[in-house]
Amino acid sequence: MRYIVGIDIGGTNIVVGTVAEDGSEVLGLVSEPTFGEQGADRVLDRIAKLARASMAAAGGREIAGVGIGSPGPLDTKRGVVLLTPNLGWTDYPLRDRLEQALGMPAVLDNDANCAVFGEWWRGAARGADHVVGLTIGTGIGGGIVLFGEIYRGASDIAGEFGHMTIDSTGRRCKCGNYGCLEAYASGPAISARAVEGIEAGVETSLPRYVEGDLAKITAQLVYEAAHDGDEFALEVVKDTARFLGAGVANIINVFNPQVVVICGGVTLAGDRLFVPLRSEVQRRAFKPAVAACRIVPGELTGTAGVYGAAAVFIQRTWGRV
Repeated sequence: MRYIVGIDIGGTNIVVGTVAEDGSEVLGLVSEPTFGEQGADRVLDRIAKLARASMAAAGGREIAGVGIGSPGPLDTKRGVVLLTPNLGWTDYPLRDRLEQALGMPAVLDNDANCAVFGEWWRGAARGADHVVGLTIGTGIGGGIVLFGEIYRGASDIAGEFGHMTIDSTGRRCKCGNYGCLEAYASGPAISARAVEGIEAGVETSLPRYVEGDLAKITAQLVYEAAHDGDEFALEVVKDTARFLGAGVANIINVFNPQVVVICGGVTLAGDRLFVPLRSEVQRRAFKPAVAACRIVPGELTGTAGVYGAAAVFIQRTWGRV
């Protein structure tokens, strides 16, 4: 049995694991903060260190290569990160640099593509031919899997669902546009909307979770407060569901998928998010398309991108998954 190192580079954390080629197990799962503000080369050093640690924990098993999931846009053929709004990288030859650092072949794909591909391979979208996914974290990414293949579009940009416009005169996004879904429903956007409400004087227990330091409020804390019954936190979660529902309805009308899988920390909100999200989609999307589609949380919490990056290596190298 051969193994592949799967690397998931996020805006907040890097996660690395060594995955069996049949997807039966992931060994040596390790993670560290990304610290993107330190620059691409420092992040690369951290990635290489984590990859070596993961391979060492795999106990001498045969390692065939490395799959990398990175924020984009990318040029996957050349292995270059063209731009990362949340990390500040431009034209960075990530694949070649990592091949040199580790001394083994590597492939590069979009981190959200990898997460959705992982959910198709081993998670919540197993067995489906038409899959669309969103990854919600520091940003919002997306991926499209059609008949077991990632659909990348004409220039590797397909699936950037976080940058669909849901309000043409709305909040400014880090990409430079206004009203992007990411500007409303990403992790930082959820916490920002919560802080805005607190500063406007709403009654909420949220400041007690952070001893009054509003800068420490995260989307996860909003979900926790909602779970504990805080009315304002529940309202923030419902608003998030409404924004996501608009985006998912657009996706369903365009792609008519069997499964929409939603990955990332937002799944911690559970039914408080998914029940109103599904209702919003039913209200907005064409009924036959909604009837054919399951909207589900990802099953591979924290590892979807690792599995998917390994699967991309397997498919590009050996022509199958």
